[in-house]
Amino acid sequence: MEYTQLGRTGLKVSRLVLGTMNFGPQTDEATSHALMDTALDAGLNFFDTANVYGQTAGKGRTEEIIGSWFAKGDGRRDRTVLATKVYGNMGPDGEAWPNHDKLSALNIRRAVDASLKRLGTDYIDLYQFHHVDRATPFDEIWQAVDVLVQQGKILYAGSSNFPGYKIAQANEAAARRGMVGLVSEQCHYHLYERRAEMEVIPAAQEYGLGVIPWSPLAGGLLGGVIRKEIQGGRRAGGRAAAVLADPVERARFQAYEDLLDKHGLEPGEVALAWLLTRPGVTGPIVGPRTPEQLAGALRAVELELSEEVLAGLDEIFPGPGPAPEAFAW
Repeated sequence: MEYTQLGRTGLKVSRLVLGTMNFGPQTDEATSHALMDTALDAGLNFFDTANVYGQTAGKGRTEEIIGSWFAKGDGRRDRTVLATKVYGNMGPDGEAWPNHDKLSALNIRRAVDASLKRLGTDYIDLYQFHHVDRATPFDEIWQAVDVLVQQGKILYAGSSNFPGYKIAQANEAAARRGMVGLVSEQCHYHLYERRAEMEVIPAAQEYGLGVIPWSPLAGGLLGGVIRKEIQGGRRAGGRAAAVLADPVERARFQAYEDLLDKHGLEPGEVALAWLLTRPGVTGPIVGPRTPEQLAGALRAVELELSEEVLAGLDEIFPGPGPAPEAFAW
């Protein structure tokens, strides 16, 4: 497994991130434990979760599954770089109590203690703000974070779904307090959605943040969805189905799959490998539900894409171009 440093921290992390969103709702506890064991044995040491993950199995269930895995011992916690998130309302469904969500100092304090209990650990390596909270000033957020760092409950703070200007505001506020600030940004970024290249990734690079793309397969669209329809008769659902209903978009994904068929490459592996070539990217988040899906993701780390393939991908899914030049008429 290839490793890199997380932003400007001293943490060495794998260039793939194990996303655990499916643990609980779609993947049972035993299978989740097996996936984490396989990932760790393969050298994948960076695990990502969130306090709200679990959904239909119950908010916090995913953190509980990770906690029961840590409880098995054998150095699991020590070998893992653990990231979780705060923002979503953790009250019972149908109830929305004030101060039980977002980034007030009170909720951050409440949420981190609850996450630590579920995770069965005394510290979190990377504590991420799941979304922007426009109602809470960054000075209050950083005051809360400073306390948590001093208490040893978290090591670093990161962001998720932040626009470039919020990354700048957050880190300028932290700098005024003499703090490290954000060390990572988890953003929506893949071949089909490249707008992060306009401002988010340049801002992250300017401030020394690692970039952790989520949904690297575009909800399955980049995983060979048309081929799967033909081979298995299973049609795409949800947003993927809506995209493929547009003849222009369907032709684009057909061209993508044809290009990779020509070179004998697997679409899902290529989508991950492409992200690993992008400037500023620490590693994409993969959310396997099965051992087979995890094995494919691990193969992507070793995959080297030729210049011909990279050029073909750019032709099918052109990026916005470099900023600020791309803003010009």
